Amino acid sequence: MRAVVVTVSDRVSRGEAEDRSGPSAVAKLEEFGFGGAAVVVVPDGVESVRSILVELAADHELIVTTGGTGFAPRDVTPEATRLVIEREAPGLAEAMRAVTFGKVPHGMLSRGIAGIAGSTLIINLPGSVKAVEESLDVVGPALPHAVELLIGVESDHNT
Repeated sequence: MRAVVVTVSDRVSRGEAEDRSGPSAVAKLEEFGFGGAAVVVVPDGVESVRSILVELAADHELIVTTGGTGFAPRDVTPEATRLVIEREAPGLAEAMRAVTFGKVPHGMLSRGIAGIAGSTLIINLPGSVKAVEESLDVVGPALPHAVELLIGVESDHNT
């Protein structure tokens, strides 16, 4: 199962900041059986995110984005993702937000979504390392099975 992480950040894409969330996502994905994921960095923006998602979906079963899910004017990762997915997977986004309730006051400001483009699962995560780790701790155990279902691997669930 091939996974890739897309870091969405103007500052990182210009070399003005270090990408810490992308490598954190890669390390977490490895824990759930998605080894060897690469990190791709793109600037914020609907077209930059949409085009990389379309490109990567052709060769990956799982795409995890970090960044661009907040309220800032250039935080448009969910809007770009909606242009690519065919079906939403709201339970994943709901579970990631739910884990922050009562712990992190700003967690409810994440607008990330999850959905399916062909046989690729795309999940939007916030841009902070802590949020990436907490989010993947919640949905990570379900990801291998989700991807297996998308690519048609037979299991007790779908036979």
